[in-house]
Amino acid sequence: MNWMGRSRKADFEQDVLSAPLSRQTVRRAHGLRSSAHSTLFTQPPTALSPQVWRGGPSWHGQRLLCSSAAPEEVTVVYQNGLPVISVSLPSRRERCQFTLKPLSDCVGVFLQQLQAEDRGIDRVAIYSIDGARVASSTGIDILLLDDFKLVINDTTHLVRPPRRELLPHEEAERLNDVKFLVQQLYTTLRIEEHQLSKERELIGRLEDLNSELRPLEKMKVELSKKAERRTTWVLWGGMAYMATQFGILARLTWWEYSWDIMEPVTYFITYGTAMAMYAYFVLTRQEYIYPDARDRQYLLFFHKGVKRTRFDIEKYNKLKDDVAEVELDLKRLRDPLQLQLPVQQLTTSKN
Repeated sequence: MNWMGRSRKADFEQDVLSAPLSRQTVRRAHGLRSSAHSTLFTQPPTALSPQVWRGGPSWHGQRLLCSSAAPEEVTVVYQNGLPVISVSLPSRRERCQFTLKPLSDCVGVFLQQLQAEDRGIDRVAIYSIDGARVASSTGIDILLLDDFKLVINDTTHLVRPPRRELLPHEEAERLNDVKFLVQQLYTTLRIEEHQLSKERELIGRLEDLNSELRPLEKMKVELSKKAERRTTWVLWGGMAYMATQFGILARLTWWEYSWDIMEPVTYFITYGTAMAMYAYFVLTRQEYIYPDARDRQYLLFFHKGVKRTRFDIEKYNKLKDDVAEVELDLKRLRDPLQLQLPVQQLTTSKN
């Protein structure tokens, strides 16, 4: 009897497995799937029975294992009159708020802040709705007048700033006056600090230029002394030549010959001197004036010494020009008008 009972029980279980699932069996399998859904990530795959996977639809298992989240949008709100842009950073998967100043900030400042906040951003740009790229110099107040697209790496965000009512004409003029007063107040408060920092910068640059110029100045002084000495010799040589010529002509006129014989000689000597002066003008394009002729001879001797000693005269001239420019800037910076002194102090300084 026991053997027959076990045989009937085995046949009944085989019929149940081979037959189509009844409504009660499906309900039980659905209950098993619900329990399997709660323990899907806590039990190994072998713990699930074949009836559970064979009885359930295929899309149900896919819905459990796969999920997709839409990228978070970029929002713009106004807090205390300033636009606050909330952006989801790609690397850290968190939202970050950027508070911008609409009058002084531009698109380039906002893009730099984005890249500085998240180093994983390789490419960031802003485009208009029609696909034209917005320049980095565009002001934030101009950008927020219309919708735009923010492209971060390969993700495009459509940004819709809130619409703000335009100010009336009188209020806009009053706002411009307030801006001008604030700018003037800022300039008045910071002008002294700016001038001090600029003066320190110019003084430091002047010291650097003088340190570079000092060795060249020593060489220039030595060359100048040598050229001055040789020029003086030439001047005294010309004086000696003229004195010798006068003595020879006087000797020939009053001792050796008479004036009738020496008069044509002196005429040709005078005419030859005039021809020599004209030749000087043809060669130098300058009239033969003693100071100019002396300076020209000095420069000739000086440049000969420069070539002989390999003195870098171009560098010397450039340093001298830079020193003169810095000294002029310092003089302009220390001008009472630049310091914005009162009228009484200006009058006293002029006196």
